[in-house]
Amino acid sequence: MTNVIAYYRVSTKAQGESGLGLDAQREYIERAAQLGGWNIVGAFTETVSGTVAPLERPECSKALTMCKEQNAVLVVAKLDRLSRSVLHIAQMMEHTEFKVATMPTANTFQLHLFAALAQQEREFISQRTKDALASLKREAEAGDEEAQAKIARRDAGLAAARASKNTVQARAVRTANVTSYQKSVETEIKLCMYTCKTLQSVADCLIAKGVSTPRGGQFTATAVRRLMLALNLNFQT
Repeated sequence: MTNVIAYYRVSTKAQGESGLGLDAQREYIERAAQLGGWNIVGAFTETVSGTVAPLERPECSKALTMCKEQNAVLVVAKLDRLSRSVLHIAQMMEHTEFKVATMPTANTFQLHLFAALAQQEREFISQRTKDALASLKREAEAGDEEAQAKIARRDAGLAAARASKNTVQARAVRTANVTSYQKSVETEIKLCMYTCKTLQSVADCLIAKGVSTPRGGQFTATAVRRLMLALNLNFQT
């Protein structure tokens, strides 16, 4: 029986948290293991873009190390979970043996060929998309109202996508800032709580110490309560 290490990859944090894509990958590998007589001795999951080389990914590197330690073979659900780049695939082939659950009997040459064909098809699709857009713009500039409407819808969609991305990024920055602030005042609020047993007295203590709220204001009982909840603190600790 062949020992294998499963490697799962999703491209975004949202996909990783929701399980979107991961369940399907696990199902592919588990089914292939049953049919092929593979023994799954380890598994690693990573949230990272496929543009990052497999050898530069932390979890993939751990999986490869375990493969050497366990004399195992790396297995991915689909070839694009390892990489969409022919160069990356070729580099992996030089370092380790790996299997693809959706093509369990494919040899090294076949996998390399499939990666090359897939990359070529993506390039063809990209070029066809660019050519179609260029043609549509020429028609719009020539006064074609339907083409103009299509361009307008496309621009609106791109603007909405950028706005959504910016909102997500801004929210992540705010969350990180709040977490950093809470940690920075944790020691001070704990010290106040040793001698103060009411929310208002803790607020007065923090004011006396010169500790401000995240917005630079003075603490109130309500602000203290929110901070204590965020830090999971109470007067019994």
